[in-house]
Amino acid sequence: MDIITKLPEIWLDAKRTKQKDSNEKFIVTFYTTRGLKSALQPNNIMLHYAASIAIIHIANYLVKKRLSVSLIEPCFDSLFNVFKHLEVPIYPLKEELLHDGDSIYENLKKYIKTDAIFLVDPNNPTGFTTLGIKNQKIFAEIVRFCKDYNKLLIIDYCFANFLMYDDEVELYDTYQVLKESGINYMAIEDTGKYWPIQNTKVAMLKVSDCLYEEMYSIYTAYILSISPFILNLLSEYILESHRSQFSSTRYLLKKNQTILKETLEGTILHLPETMTKTCVAWCEIQDSSIKSTELQEFLFQAKGVYILPGTFFYWSNHPQGEKYIRIALARDTDNFMQGMKLLKEGLEILKLEKSVWKTEELLINSTKSPNLKTANH
Repeated sequence: MDIITKLPEIWLDAKRTKQKDSNEKFIVTFYTTRGLKSALQPNNIMLHYAASIAIIHIANYLVKKRLSVSLIEPCFDSLFNVFKHLEVPIYPLKEELLHDGDSIYENLKKYIKTDAIFLVDPNNPTGFTTLGIKNQKIFAEIVRFCKDYNKLLIIDYCFANFLMYDDEVELYDTYQVLKESGINYMAIEDTGKYWPIQNTKVAMLKVSDCLYEEMYSIYTAYILSISPFILNLLSEYILESHRSQFSSTRYLLKKNQTILKETLEGTILHLPETMTKTCVAWCEIQDSSIKSTELQEFLFQAKGVYILPGTFFYWSNHPQGEKYIRIALARDTDNFMQGMKLLKEGLEILKLEKSVWKTEELLINSTKSPNLKTANH
């Protein structure tokens, strides 16, 4: 609210400031707050209206160079759709191939036949990450493979802000590792996931030195500048979040995660322990007879509550996602609690209906097969 009351001042300051200075202030604020100072040396960072625009920027480069890409799966399907519409050759990279640091290199040697690797880190929807000191070996092995086999590494770090001040993840400067490795890389950062301020957002694209000139040429073909007012406004939010150690968002997510765990206890939905806690929950359906698309439809019709089926996250094979649903956690707690109440009620109705259905089926089978009871006994 303090920032909102300062909007006129922020507006006038943006009007007085040169575009170059606004860009520099925002970029330095963002990367310094994240502990990524090496990304500023050199500052070959391009600003975009949204992360999706940065992805289109990357896709234009891949098309121009006729490069193929292995995209992590599962992941949110808008990534796949961008590449599909621009006809970039795209193949799935199963996330589980990256879970064990000791086998990653050999897994990549065996399965990667493309020119580029595209990761989402932390991954949406699973929460898997290579970030943090505990996961250094995972990241190092991916970088080593890219260096040895001359692969372009593309990383979407749009959800990385959720790991700031996380008790379980001790972050370090990954850009230093990328720079020292000498590999070709592109890395997207974003404010839109963490600070959803009336859809006011900025995405950044940092690329390795040798790629900058060509990427900048593509960039300036369709973007001239980002509003200095938006840059100043977001800088204020970033600094305020840093001063409070991101407490408001961390508290909200932690509270909603607790509500979710209590809701799912004793139901068919299981919440696996992921490597990080981001703004979404990836839940597994522990009843093979129920598909996520069916569960979504049932809950919506029965209780008016909406969940997201896991199918489209498995962009190369939708049926693989039928045993998962995704639930958004970054919601007002009162609203989220009401949604969880309806979810619990819907799951109880479904359990009752399935019990009745099974009983009726058993009675029908017993009538048709007189010896069934003896055989089962």
